Amino acid sequence: MARAMWKGAIQFGLVTIPVKLYLATESKGISFNMLHKTDLSRIQMKVWCPVEDEPISRSDTVKGYEHSPGEYVVITDEDLENVPLKTVRSIEIEQFTKAERDDAAVRFVKSAYYLEPDKVGRKAFHLLKAVLEEEGLTAICKVVIKDREALAALDPLGDTMLMTTLHWPDEIRSVGELDLGDESYEFKPAELKMAQQLVAAMTGEFDPAQYKDEYREALETIIQAKVEGKETVAVEAPEESGKLIDLMAALEASVNAAKAARDTSNKKPVSVSDAKAAKARGTAAASKAKAEAAAVEAEDEAPAKSARKRKTA
Repeated sequence: MARAMWKGAIQFGLVTIPVKLYLATESKGISFNMLHKTDLSRIQMKVWCPVEDEPISRSDTVKGYEHSPGEYVVITDEDLENVPLKTVRSIEIEQFTKAERDDAAVRFVKSAYYLEPDKVGRKAFHLLKAVLEEEGLTAICKVVIKDREALAALDPLGDTMLMTTLHWPDEIRSVGELDLGDESYEFKPAELKMAQQLVAAMTGEFDPAQYKDEYREALETIIQAKVEGKETVAVEAPEESGKLIDLMAALEASVNAAKAARDTSNKKPVSVSDAKAAKARGTAAASKAKAEAAAVEAEDEAPAKSARKRKTA
């Protein structure tokens, strides 16, 4: 069973709901060990004390805050437990807002957590969940996790609720740092219509089960091939980008490819990879049909050519 990584309570008004937090996600990335290049032995990262000039155990380390150059104050776990904040052991709801919030500052999600209510708080937990569902609301709250206070959003999710921690507004960089240019563009009605058709062909219900980490799978294949002593296959270089393109021609080809892919996938939304595959199939089929038509035409003309040759002879 999953292990709770935080215990506390939801607080709103005078209502207290004891809950536990469980990480809603887990990393599936592939990790590597650092090896010595010459003998492939696994190297060790030692914690080194420069004063005693020798390695020390991690258990001999403490947290230190540098309050002035070279001067530190030690912070213990007990100090962190005694931080004078209500949110150290509670999810303090600050306000409720419409679930379709437009504030860019709360769109940058950090982490997601499932909530599990204690038995004594289940009725209040599900009451809060029901109200959020019926009113289409999100609870904006604050909570301390791993020595840091976080801004968070609380939303109904199936039989439980999901808490997503958010970046503070001053942590979000301004888009003013980007070189977005100052040009203004006017689109032809045909371009807009074609783009709308492409978007429509690729629109549908989001089904997470349709997606997978293809990079991780490819990396696992390469690793397995190395383990088995096989040679790995080089990946084709991607097409060069940055070239000027005929926008209308590209849109039209994309729409046709998307429609073809959608027709063969039971009207499901079309991904970019599906559209490319459909385009490749369409191009191959067109080339084959063209070749077959040329062959038939050649066969039809053969008797006529023979007759002309006999006549001239």
